[in-house]
Amino acid sequence: MTSPTSQQPWLPDYQILTLVASLLSLAAFIYFYSRGQLLLYGDAVAHMNIARRVVDSRTPGLLQLGTVWLPLPHLLMLPFIWSTSMWMSGVAGSIPSMVSYIASVVGIFRLVWTGLSLLPERRSEARFAAWVAAMAFALNPNLLYLQTTAMTELIYLACYIWATVYFAQFAIELQAGEPRAAQRALIVCGVFLCLGALTRYDGWFAATLYAVAALVTVIVASVRHGLEWWHFLYERGWRRATIIFVALLAFTPAVWLTYNQFTFGDALSFLRGPYSARAIEERTRKPGDWHHPGWDAPQVGTEYFVKSAELNMAAGDRSQRIWLYAALLGSVMALGFLRPLWPWLLLWTPVPFYAISIAWGGVPIFIPTWWPFSFYNVRYGTQLIPAFVVFGALLLYLFLSKFSWRRLQYGIAIVTMAFVGWNYYYDMKFAIPISLKEAQVNGMDRIAIEKQLAHEIMLLPPNSRVLMYIGEHGGALQRVGFPLKRTINEGNYRYWGSALMNPAALANFVIATEGDPVAKAVKAHPEGLRPLAVIQSLRQNPITIYQSTEYR
Repeated sequence: MTSPTSQQPWLPDYQILTLVASLLSLAAFIYFYSRGQLLLYGDAVAHMNIARRVVDSRTPGLLQLGTVWLPLPHLLMLPFIWSTSMWMSGVAGSIPSMVSYIASVVGIFRLVWTGLSLLPERRSEARFAAWVAAMAFALNPNLLYLQTTAMTELIYLACYIWATVYFAQFAIELQAGEPRAAQRALIVCGVFLCLGALTRYDGWFAATLYAVAALVTVIVASVRHGLEWWHFLYERGWRRATIIFVALLAFTPAVWLTYNQFTFGDALSFLRGPYSARAIEERTRKPGDWHHPGWDAPQVGTEYFVKSAELNMAAGDRSQRIWLYAALLGSVMALGFLRPLWPWLLLWTPVPFYAISIAWGGVPIFIPTWWPFSFYNVRYGTQLIPAFVVFGALLLYLFLSKFSWRRLQYGIAIVTMAFVGWNYYYDMKFAIPISLKEAQVNGMDRIAIEKQLAHEIMLLPPNSRVLMYIGEHGGALQRVGFPLKRTINEGNYRYWGSALMNPAALANFVIATEGDPVAKAVKAHPEGLRPLAVIQSLRQNPITIYQSTEYR
C-alpha cells in the first residue's frame, strides 16, 4: 500500500519556494545590515558573545555556553563566530537564523498542502492555499527582521513547524494503516522536538504536549483497528520507534540538568539562579512596584500574549482582528468538521506556555497599546504566526472549494492576496514592525553608552587585561573586536570568584557598571584601584573604568 504522504509532487514547488524565500531572506539581510540594525537587541549581542567565548576566552570550551539560555543557537554560530569581522558585524548570528527562516517557509507550505490534500479532491485550491500560507509567513516584516539577527525565534520556529509537519504525517500514516511510515515520521518528529528543546524552553513544553498527543493518536488508531493500545508495544518496530521518540524528548532536560549541576552546583540554576528570568525581574522591580500584567493571572497573560501575536501579524486593528478571527474559525473547522487536520491544533501550543510563563515564570510581556504602554518581549508573539497563516489558509481553501465558478474563485484569490499585500505594505510604509520597534526603543540607550565605552576601550594599552561583567555591556567589546581572551568575565569560572575577591590583582583595568557584580566587588575591595573615567548616558547605569596599581 502506498503511503498517503508520498504521492505529492513536492519538488517543483519546493525548489521555487526555497528560491523565493532565499531571495527574501537575503534582501532583508542587506536592508537591515546596511542600516546597522542587526545588533539592536541586547539579547542578540549576548547570544553572539556566548558563542564567541567558546572559541575566544581565557578558558575556552563548551563550559562557556553558560546557563539559562539553551545551547543550540550558540552551537550553530560556531562555524562563523571565530571570524572577528563576522562577530563584530553580527553576521555570524544572522546565518543560522536566515537558514531557519527558509526552512520555516518551506515547512509551512508542506504542512498545509499535505493536510489539504487529504480532503476531497481540490488539488489546485490546496496548492494555492499552501502558497498563500507560505508567502503570508515569508513576507511578515517582523520575521524578516528577526531572521537577520542572532535571536532564537526563527531557529525555534523552524524546529516547531517541522515537528508539526512530521507529527501530522505520523497521524496520517497511522490512520492509513502504514506502520513503517508512521514510525519513521514519529522519530523525525522527535528529532525536531529535541532540537526545539535545545533552542528555547518553549520546546520543553511543546515536547510534553506532542508526547501526549502521540499517545492519544495511538489510542484512537487502536480503537479504529479493533486493538488494545498497548498492542503496538508488542510489535518490534513500534517498540523501537517509541523508545527512540521518548529518548529524544528526554535528552535535552537530562543533559541540561546535568550540565547545570556539574557547572553551577544546581541542576535548576537556569530556573532559579542569578541570571534566570525570575531573578532578573526581582532585581529590576523596585520595592512596592506593581507586578507585571498577568502576574499570578494566566488569563491576563493569555490576553497579553495573543495581543502581542496580533501586533506581530499586523499593525492595523482591523487587520489584527481579521487574522485572529480567521485563525480561530479555521481551528473550529479543523476540530469539528475536518478531523484529519486536528494535528494542526498543536500550532496553538505557545498560548498555554506563555500564559503559564507570564503568570508564574517571571516572563513579562509589555505592549505599547496596553498598560504599561512599553516594549518588552513583544517579539514572543511571533510564535503564533504559524497558527495565523495555516488556519487562515484553511479558511481560504474552504471558501475556494465551496464555489465551482472560476471567476468567483479568482475574485476570492485576488481579495486574499490584496489583503495580505496591503497588510504588510501598511506595516512597512506607515508603521515600524513591532519587533524592530521594540529593538530600537530598548536598544537606543544601551547602544549610546556602549559606543562611549568602546571608545574608551580602544584607548587602553595593547595587550592589557580587563576585568568586566560582559553580560551587561559586552557589546562594547564586540563593537571594537576586543579579544575576550584578554578579559576576565563571568564565563571564566576558574578566575571569576578570585577576581571579585580582589579586583586589582588579576587585571590591568576594571570596568564596573553600577549594580553589576564587578561594581559590587570594587565597592567591597577598592584597594589598588584608581578611577580613570566615568561614562554616563540617559537611563543607563554609569560605568566606571579603573586602573589597577597592583597588577603586574
